[in-house]
Amino acid sequence: MGTLSHGIIPLVAWCFITFQAAACLREKAGSHAEGRLFKHLFTGYNRWSRPVPNTSDVVIVKFGLSIAQLIDVDEKNQMMTINVWLKQEWSDYKLRWDPAEFDNVTSIRVPSEMIWIPDLVLYNNADGEFAVTHMTKAHLFSNGKVKWVPPAIYKSSCSIDVTFFPFDQQNCKMKFGSWSYDKAKIDLENMEHHVDLKDYWESGEWAIINAIGTYNSKKYDCCTEIYPDITFYFVIRRLPLFYTINLIIPCLLISCLTVLVFYLPSDCGEKITLCISVLLSLTVFLLLITEIIPSTSLVIPLIGEYLLFTMIFVTLSIIITVFVLNVHHRSPSTHTMPRWVRSFFLDFIPRWLFMKRPPVLPPPEGTMGQCDLSGTRLSTSRCWLETNVDDKWEEEEEEEEEEEEEEEEKTYPSRITQTGSHGQGTQCRYGCGRQTGKVSVGSTPRVPPKGEEEEEEEVGSEGGLMLSPSILKALEGVQYIADHLRAEDADFSV
Repeated sequence: MGTLSHGIIPLVAWCFITFQAAACLREKAGSHAEGRLFKHLFTGYNRWSRPVPNTSDVVIVKFGLSIAQLIDVDEKNQMMTINVWLKQEWSDYKLRWDPAEFDNVTSIRVPSEMIWIPDLVLYNNADGEFAVTHMTKAHLFSNGKVKWVPPAIYKSSCSIDVTFFPFDQQNCKMKFGSWSYDKAKIDLENMEHHVDLKDYWESGEWAIINAIGTYNSKKYDCCTEIYPDITFYFVIRRLPLFYTINLIIPCLLISCLTVLVFYLPSDCGEKITLCISVLLSLTVFLLLITEIIPSTSLVIPLIGEYLLFTMIFVTLSIIITVFVLNVHHRSPSTHTMPRWVRSFFLDFIPRWLFMKRPPVLPPPEGTMGQCDLSGTRLSTSRCWLETNVDDKWEEEEEEEEEEEEEEEEKTYPSRITQTGSHGQGTQCRYGCGRQTGKVSVGSTPRVPPKGEEEEEEEVGSEGGLMLSPSILKALEGVQYIADHLRAEDADFSV
């Protein structure tokens, strides 16, 4: 038993050492095979000559595009920044080998600086970097096929149309082609009709609706040869939620405030302030839009036209408000209504708006016995209605009444004087000599002298007007307001 155990342990150790040595030899042989292959391929290899056996042959380059991310669309500078992978495939007869001679190595990866690569550039570049900047390794296959997929971030020129901003849709393109070789030297072939969007990272501002590639050939003015290119067309649509919440809705709400200016009463002193505040707010939003859209005179966004029209409307509302306030604060003592204003607003406008004058209503039943309408006339005398305002006027009126009573006592000794208090009522002088309103108990109407009666009748017959009780009440209210204003003027003068 001991002899058997001593024989197994050396056997296991020998097997382990044999397997490790075989693996090391195999790995060394593989690495040695790649080294021999590398030396075989690049010994005497010229990376500056086209990979064709005859100079008349054409190198066919298959070209495709894969989008990784749409970084930005700069409307102001009219360019699109995008992260792409450029998929390129061509055949190089100088890079072929037999896998059986190199331990079945079918493909290797070599630095792209060591082999010939097509000089494909972005024609409509906007920042000066036309070619690929990051030179990644190329994948070589035993049949001579070369596959190279370098990443790149391009800024391509893009014509921006902001007519329907922020609900716009842009058409951008990326044009790739050889800068040095014409169609007789290098020809392009579209690898895929559509752009590869499998690894695309969604953008929060733009959505790619469609992206296709087309093959074109064009003869330029600089050269006589024809140059091929593959142009990728992108249809991108803006996601308008951000601008709708932060721009469109506030503009609409501020525009609605303009209409509310006309609903404010004229006595309110905030009409002009509200108009100017709305105008300044719209100006701020217009400046925000101006910073976003390109400085072009070809198209004007509809939202800019809307804000401009709203600003004009607000400006007109300010002018109209100033005119309304000016007319509102006018009074008969300072201004006279022109004839054309009366005819325009009282005759023309009502007919145009199909408005009719309200019918004249009969006097209320409670006022039928309080005033004799047939004999009530408005006197043209300056003091047709008198109201107590202050002590000075009361003293003057009392002196005038005492003088009149003395003259009446001399002329009419048997006349009964009025017993009503002067401060309790309001005295109205009419052409008929009657007092309106209720008369205190025991009072007797004043009998004017004969001369005064004739003068008052003449004045009443010439300039008197028939008045209803409602108009008389209105006149009393107007006289009260006038006396109040007169008292305030007297206080300020003191």
